Amino acid sequence: MKNPISNLQKVFESRIRLGIMSALMVNDTLDFNALKELLGLTDGNLASHLKALEHREIVVVSKQFIGRKPNTTIKATDRGRIFFRKHLSALEELINNQ
Repeated sequence: MKNPISNLQKVFESRIRLGIMSALMVNDTLDFNALKELLGLTDGNLASHLKALEHREIVVVSKQFIGRKPNTTIKATDRGRIFFRKHLSALEELINNQ
């Protein structure tokens, strides 16, 4: 019998990363401050989790200036969406097989 947790994606073990990806699955992009506020995180906490997701090519972080104000936007990559769907499917399989 196949191990039901073998398809869980280690990168999503953190509840914060689950929250980030959940928000990005229903929004094409989110700006840093909106995501921070939505999840109730500090700048540093969000930045460190985004860095980990960016390193695994799960999200793309883009920085630009709007007028004179910096603006950081986050977008899930196609790879990130596929990984997240696999993770959710594995969770559903685990729940349904109990």
